[in-house]
Amino acid sequence: MLAEFSPTQKRALAVLTIIALAFGAYFLRTYLILIAVAAVLAYLFTPLYNRVHTKLNVGLSATVTLLAAIATVAIPLSGVVFLAVLQISQMVTGISHWVQNTDLTALGHRLLASVNDVLSRVPFVDTTLTAQSVRETIARVGQNVGELALHVARDSVGSLATIVTSAIIFLYVFLALIVNGPKVLELFRDLNPLGHEVSDIYLAKVGAMVGATVRGQFIIAVCQGMAGAVSIYIAGVHDAFFMFVIFLTALSFIPLGSGIVTIPLGIGMALFGNVIGGVFVVVFHIVVVTSIDNVLRPFLVPKSAHLNPALMLLAVFAGLGMFGFWGIVLGPVLMIIIVTTISVYLAVYKDAPLDTLLGPDPSDEPKKPKWRWPWQRVKQSATTPTSPDPTDQPAQT
Repeated sequence: MLAEFSPTQKRALAVLTIIALAFGAYFLRTYLILIAVAAVLAYLFTPLYNRVHTKLNVGLSATVTLLAAIATVAIPLSGVVFLAVLQISQMVTGISHWVQNTDLTALGHRLLASVNDVLSRVPFVDTTLTAQSVRETIARVGQNVGELALHVARDSVGSLATIVTSAIIFLYVFLALIVNGPKVLELFRDLNPLGHEVSDIYLAKVGAMVGATVRGQFIIAVCQGMAGAVSIYIAGVHDAFFMFVIFLTALSFIPLGSGIVTIPLGIGMALFGNVIGGVFVVVFHIVVVTSIDNVLRPFLVPKSAHLNPALMLLAVFAGLGMFGFWGIVLGPVLMIIIVTTISVYLAVYKDAPLDTLLGPDPSDEPKKPKWRWPWQRVKQSATTPTSPDPTDQPAQT
């Protein structure tokens, strides 16, 4: 029956399919980010699933992969939270010691006098702060903060069911993509009207960008954030070390990097008296932190995932604005899809090579030899058959 479809019916079916896909995207719009994150994690852990699946059945393999994914995310996150709490507790202890050893009344009078002196020099401003006005302002701010905290607590309790539901949906989507990954990829190839070859190009570029952003860029960002925090600590700022690590690591995901904080901080330290420490922070960032990216990127980020720095910067900030934190990953992925579409168009209509905007194909990149332990090499050489030496062949008469 399906073979008897007329051209008009086939066109109508294509239009209905597009409408169904568009409506499906609109229908699932609330969970699109959740599905995208689950797809990213499923892509990253599919090699582990395939390796485990050679020894276990489907259910156990999916369970082991899910536990490995949870551990991979939970352990670093728990470490970050622990370090942040430890740093905050140290800061609170330091503030309490400072409060005990400081005459707050005299300090408050000095601050008021300084602020009023600054305000008196500002043109068109006739304001004088008093202790009573400051107390009233603090009371107003405290009341507003308390009301905000009540709203946040009420919303948090109301959204607890949503969080649990999202977690359950995420687990189901992740397991479904892990188990049925090849079928999903084949469905994408069949639905893509541009053909299997172009579909493979899209899949290769998206996969390379996901791996580069999650694996390569994450390692580079952690190394740069740690190095920047160490330089600030050596320069004399011993408070909030772990907070600097977390903050500078997050900034290292964007092309501007942690230099937008460390360089102005170093300049400020130099201007306020710590000249050696400030110069050290600036020079350390320019020489060492920047070199970390130059040294690690060729090993961790494939050439097929490289984007122009301007496009990468736009992709990250646009992704953050659209998707929040996950925009760090999803923004570059969407940008590589846009660039791939333009490159395919130029290749088809203008006979331009595909690597004009895309870079080399991932399948064309030479594979790095797998590193082995010395005893594994000996074992492999002992089990590998050697070709006979032509000089050992008996002479024919």
